[in-house]
Amino acid sequence: MYGELARLVPSPVVELNRAVAVSMADGPDVGLALLDSLTATGALAAYHLLPAARADLLRRLGRWDEAAVSYREALALCATDAERRFLTRRLAQVPSTSQ
Repeated sequence: MYGELARLVPSPVVELNRAVAVSMADGPDVGLALLDSLTATGALAAYHLLPAARADLLRRLGRWDEAAVSYREALALCATDAERRFLTRRLAQVPSTSQ
């Protein structure tokens, strides 16, 4: 359905939502590839939900260090206290593998 929405109302936010939906249907690795393509366009460079979504997919894949970097990027971009608290909790749940 997001493919059809993207055709009717093309926007980077629709593509972000489509990538998240695809990750739920086809796995986080597939959604991550879509997010990485979207990131490469620079269209949502200042939008905190792009690195937040990326962080979640990386966390689900067990790619802890990359997830932490993305959570920190999202935190730097987010504007509301509620979202900042949520992202801070998620970041705290990511195991650290770097020594």
